[in-house]
Amino acid sequence: MVTIVNFNQRINAEGKEFFTLTLQGDIELIKSSQTGKFYASAKKASITSTFDERTCKSLLGKTLEGKIIKVETEPYVFQIPNSNETATLNHKYEYQPMQGAEEAVFN
Repeated sequence: MVTIVNFNQRINAEGKEFFTLTLQGDIELIKSSQTGKFYASAKKASITSTFDERTCKSLLGKTLEGKIIKVETEPYVFQIPNSNETATLNHKYEYQPMQGAEEAVFN
């Protein structure tokens, strides 16, 4: 199960506005490699939508069947929020609907 926790306005290459939905997965307990103590975390992923702002607001807190998975990518530089530090990553997180869910093909 994933929960819609936020939405963001974006502009596409043609200058048109659209909204993305931020999905958050279930809570996970992760052991710190530095301190050995556990901390709570949850994976997040963003998906595009065809909804307007009002609809996106109404979807906050709704849940969807599926999970957020880690997907390997080509290495890229990531700016760590609220710092001047960067990290090179080779993965991203994506939403994966529940198996058997109907999927649409976009051309």
